[in-house]
Amino acid sequence: MKSPQAIIHLSCSSLISFLFYILTIICFTSTTVSASYGGNETDYHALLSFKSKITHDPYKVLTSWNHSFHFCDWSGISCGKRRKRVTVLRLVSQGLEGSLSSHVGNLSFLREISLTNNSFQGTIPHELGRLSRLRFLYLDDNKFSGVIPTNLSGCNNLEDLRLSVNKLAGNIPKEMNLLSKLARLDIYNNKLTGGIPPFLGNITSMEEFYAARNPLGGSIPDTLGLWKSLTGFWSGHCNLYGSIPHSIFNLSLLVNFSLPINQLTGSLPSEIGNQLPNLEFLQLWGNELTGIIPPSLSNCSKLGYLEMSNNSFSGKLTIDFSKLRDINIIRLQNNNFHGRKEADDMSFIDSLKNCTKLVDLGLYNCNLIGVLPISIGNLSNQLSFLYLGHNQLFGSLPSGIGSLVGLTTLFLENNRFNGNIPTSVGKLQNLQVLGLYSNQFSGPIPDAIGNLSTLTKLYLYSNKLEGHIPSSLGNYLSQNNLYGSIPSEIKDLKMLNILDLSYNNLSGTITSSLGECISLTYLDLSGNIFEGTIPPSLSSLGGLQVLNISQNNLSGKIPKFFDKWKSLEYLNLSFNDFEGEVPVVGVFSNASAFSVLGNNRLCGGLVTLELPKCKVTGSKKKRFPFFILFIVIAPTLLIVLCCVYLLYKKKCNSQPSQSSGNERFMKVSYNQLLKATDGFSTTNLIGEGGHSSVYKGILNHDDDKSVAIKVLHLQNQGAHKSFLAECEAWRNIRHRNLLKIITSCSSVDFQGNNFKALVYEFMPNGSVHDWLHSSANTSKLNFLQRINILRDVATALDYLHNRCQATIVHGDLKPSNILLDDDMVAHVGDFGLARLLGADLNQNSSTGVKGTIGYAPPEYGVGSEMTSCGDVYSFGILLLEVMTGKKPTDGMFNDGLSLHKFAYMALPDQVIDVIDNDAIVLQSMEVNAKKVEECLAATIKIGVSCSVDSPPQRILDVLQNI
Repeated sequence: MKSPQAIIHLSCSSLISFLFYILTIICFTSTTVSASYGGNETDYHALLSFKSKITHDPYKVLTSWNHSFHFCDWSGISCGKRRKRVTVLRLVSQGLEGSLSSHVGNLSFLREISLTNNSFQGTIPHELGRLSRLRFLYLDDNKFSGVIPTNLSGCNNLEDLRLSVNKLAGNIPKEMNLLSKLARLDIYNNKLTGGIPPFLGNITSMEEFYAARNPLGGSIPDTLGLWKSLTGFWSGHCNLYGSIPHSIFNLSLLVNFSLPINQLTGSLPSEIGNQLPNLEFLQLWGNELTGIIPPSLSNCSKLGYLEMSNNSFSGKLTIDFSKLRDINIIRLQNNNFHGRKEADDMSFIDSLKNCTKLVDLGLYNCNLIGVLPISIGNLSNQLSFLYLGHNQLFGSLPSGIGSLVGLTTLFLENNRFNGNIPTSVGKLQNLQVLGLYSNQFSGPIPDAIGNLSTLTKLYLYSNKLEGHIPSSLGNYLSQNNLYGSIPSEIKDLKMLNILDLSYNNLSGTITSSLGECISLTYLDLSGNIFEGTIPPSLSSLGGLQVLNISQNNLSGKIPKFFDKWKSLEYLNLSFNDFEGEVPVVGVFSNASAFSVLGNNRLCGGLVTLELPKCKVTGSKKKRFPFFILFIVIAPTLLIVLCCVYLLYKKKCNSQPSQSSGNERFMKVSYNQLLKATDGFSTTNLIGEGGHSSVYKGILNHDDDKSVAIKVLHLQNQGAHKSFLAECEAWRNIRHRNLLKIITSCSSVDFQGNNFKALVYEFMPNGSVHDWLHSSANTSKLNFLQRINILRDVATALDYLHNRCQATIVHGDLKPSNILLDDDMVAHVGDFGLARLLGADLNQNSSTGVKGTIGYAPPEYGVGSEMTSCGDVYSFGILLLEVMTGKKPTDGMFNDGLSLHKFAYMALPDQVIDVIDNDAIVLQSMEVNAKKVEECLAATIKIGVSCSVDSPPQRILDVLQNI
């Protein structure tokens, strides 16, 4: 066997030989190039330099780039016929990764560079400014950073410059006004600041300007009115303020005009429709514009898209839409269009009959008062979306509504419609969503609604409906006067997801046909007069999350299948006549997840229920004395834990953190949060739970820093309490390993509903749960990262339990609540279940929500108060999950096996068998294998010791007495 010195010597020798080999090839190549390319070696070497900067070429597009072919024949290259010099470099959507070589600036005959939709990084080389013949430069949809090079002004023949969807920062350089031939400037979706500079107006050749989604700021310069050839202007989401210059409205060739989500003020000129006769796309939503919407827009005969929602426009809507024959989108919601005449606000509907291409009409929350004209039935049969909710429309709903056969979504909610729901609604065969709630509709529900085979959501609640339920109907029928039984035909609704029939006068037994509605996740039959037993067929509803059958006359025993439903989150059986034993497993193991109040013949169950004991029918099994095991392993654990605790304590003491309750938080409004998240767009949704949804957004476009905005679902039980608990907790804590809160918002939305949200620092690396279990994460946590995360969480717990003025119990410690920043430092978040021990506001209730199944300690299930011992249990489970990669609710854990027991049985010699492979495969080969196993075993011991069932035996007390 060769010595390490010999191996090193051999490796060095091999490296030197390899370098000489490369040098020989380079020398040989340089001589053949001169011979092969007739003096065009400059282009050849520039292209080879381009290739050398590419680190990933998934489609092998550059494999032809070698000396076997003339470079004019390489993929993506075009040359001039006479000189054989490179004129086009076009490699669009090839998945290329790497940086852009500065040697591209040596391709002096280039007319076009097209690198759109790749993954180029780094800065844009200033050497591109040498390309005086360049006409088209397409670097959009990449990852370029830095600034726009000032040297690009040297490309004085440039006609089309596309730099959008990158990470460019800084100002638009003043040298750009030297590009006298520039017709299109595309810089949208970057991080550019400094406003739209007035000198851009000097580029009188400009035809299209795209600057949307940059934190530019400032006002729109009047000099842009010099762009007499302009056809497209797109500057939405740019933090622009002030009024729109009148010079813009003199650009008669303008076709597309888009300025949404800014802070623009003022009114629109009354002659806008005469000044912009070629307008096809007008988008000004999400600003602060006032005044009337000019009737002259009727003269924009080519207009196809009109979106002016979320402004402060007022006055009667008087546009004559009959002239806009090409219009397909009209969105004017969240304005104030009430006219002077009480019942005349909707007269404009008559003028829409000629708009045969109309697809989307949005007029909700516009303060429209009046009746809905009969002419509503004359609208386009292409109309798919009709939104008239949250107005003050009254009278009956015209039967002509049934003529709108293209409708897929119809919302008329929160108005004052009365009379019967017209049977013609049954003609809307494409309808998927129908919202008629919060009106004064009366009479029976039309049987014809049962013909709507594509209907997935039907909202009829809060009306005055009466009579029988049609045999093929299912969704949202609560709070009416419906009577009779549930028809057996309901079994045909295989895709029914939510069925709410609460608080009606329904009677008879619960039909067994409900068991065939296998897609049900929410079933509420409360507040009726159902009787009999719960049908066994309901056992097939394995995906049910909420079941409420309270306040009926049901009887019999609680079915066994309830405690086997793994998805069931809430069960309400209260105020019936059930009898027998209440289970203690499944949903019945968490006192906050079920209710059996008002059933006087029940017995057993959790201690907190205070029900009488059931009669014993058999001998009790003897329990294994686990305390003996603890006595046996305690000495070993104590030695390990002493070492861990000393290091841990040293870490805590070296990072003191003081709470800053007096810190001033910035104030934010609902409107600011709406704009920060693009209207709470699903594309910005990064997480969702029972009480809230979390969105990514940008509050301050000046620094372009992302935040996480947690919006509370106030309609859900416990959400308001969760908000108060979290606010109270954050008022008392600050620590580097706790998620940083920026501010909170308690307001109302545009519909007048209560709105509450919390704004946090954004954690770019997501949650520990994502790293452990998400298939989207190809990277995995190595052993050192996992230990560091656990150390960070332990430090945070030490702060909460021992270093605050009042002890704070987190109450819901789990991987999804541990978030990671850019440096993979862990931050504990989500204090919605937190308790300040000793604080009156947060005193525990035995019926309150206490943690998450699998992570909450067993004592919480029997009504015990929340304590720091409970957090220690959750930390133990968290540690075991992080190290083993297995959730405590994994399907393998049944028949008495748990994550705790799984890890415990592997101690001390088989620990390596339960550790997640990704935690050990990345370890250095220089580390002694035995030492690694000892370290792993010590870590698992801590997790096992923290997660024992008995609170006094957990590691917490051991540490406190060292």
